[in-house]
Amino acid sequence: MSNQRQPKPTLTGQRFKTRKRDEKEKFDPSQFQESIVQGLNDSGTDLEAVAKFLDASGAKLDYRRYAETLFDILVAGGMLAPGGTLSDDMTCTEFCLFKAQEDMETMLAYAQVFHKLIRRYKYLEKGFEEEIKKLLLFLKGFTESERNKLAMLTGILLANGSISASILSSLFNENLVKEGVSACFAVKVFKTWLAEKDINSVAGSLRKVGMDNRLMELFPANKRSCEHFSKYFTDAGLKEISDFARNQQSIGARKELQKELQDQMARGDPLKDIITYIREETSKNNISEQTMISLIWSSVMSSVEWNKKEELVTEQAIKLLKQYSPLLKAFTSQGLSELTLLLKIQEYCYDNIHFMKAFQKIVVLLYKADVLSEEAILKWYNDAHLAKGKSVFLEQMKKFVEWLKNAEEGKSGNL
Repeated sequence: MSNQRQPKPTLTGQRFKTRKRDEKEKFDPSQFQESIVQGLNDSGTDLEAVAKFLDASGAKLDYRRYAETLFDILVAGGMLAPGGTLSDDMTCTEFCLFKAQEDMETMLAYAQVFHKLIRRYKYLEKGFEEEIKKLLLFLKGFTESERNKLAMLTGILLANGSISASILSSLFNENLVKEGVSACFAVKVFKTWLAEKDINSVAGSLRKVGMDNRLMELFPANKRSCEHFSKYFTDAGLKEISDFARNQQSIGARKELQKELQDQMARGDPLKDIITYIREETSKNNISEQTMISLIWSSVMSSVEWNKKEELVTEQAIKLLKQYSPLLKAFTSQGLSELTLLLKIQEYCYDNIHFMKAFQKIVVLLYKADVLSEEAILKWYNDAHLAKGKSVFLEQMKKFVEWLKNAEEGKSGNL
């Protein structure tokens, strides 16, 4: 018997079986399309039957994998090739959005089909938004009627919350903007949206996704002005959108102005230069004096780091406001502006607890500096004050107001 150890046998050419679930299934939407098209053809124009068919099919067909194919069929009747043309190598259906009647009632019914489908299969939400974004990029490939129907559907879906207003970003595509397709489509979307919801709801949805300041991008750069936007949408019967965009541009201009103003104060620019700058911006952006005095007050009060001690903060405020009183005076030429400033001071002192006792001293300082008039102070005291801290501030002002009422013209008294 040999002491030599025999080598272990080896297996050559062995093939390991891959478990079925590890195999990557080939992406093949043709069978999926056949099933959906067959179901739509069987349901016909009965959208209730269509909704029931789609609901039941989700349990058998892979909606998650073929979401784009599903939505292409429901909108255009078959799979869309890049650019928006129908792929002609597969069976299509006539029972889809693009072949439906072009009226609001029909579009509402179609929107309900999509709404029910997405509510039933929540995982389709993202895919559906991506589909709408893609369809908007394909607008040039669709007929005018198809665009109209898609615009109406989009407006309804935006109104009922099925999709986010972020989908409108597709309309900023350079080619669509350049050829006027974006602005024309947006008009139809907003008309439908406003037929379903009011302007406040529309504005809220746009703000939520940061689209409120981007509407000007619907036009080419050389036409991207408030005047052009306003005329285009007003002429289209959408004055609410025109006013909203104008207001948004004004808000944007005010934010930029306030930032520049704060920078100028931080640099210690001469007050006359700051006043000139503000006057130019006020005129250019059509900003009212009342809006401007509010903005100046906020900028002045945020230009320093305030002391945390109540007894020191009043002294600090008086010193600062003495410095900037010529700036405040330059933008309180109207009684309404003076009253606006008084209300801003009241609000500021109430919101910043350390300033509660400083109110009267600030008002008296600005009265002496000819920023606030006797009439404005009396108007504020009698009936124009805010509810915020009312009892505290009225009590503080009581003696000074009595002095104002009793002081003879031209006679100076002790304040």
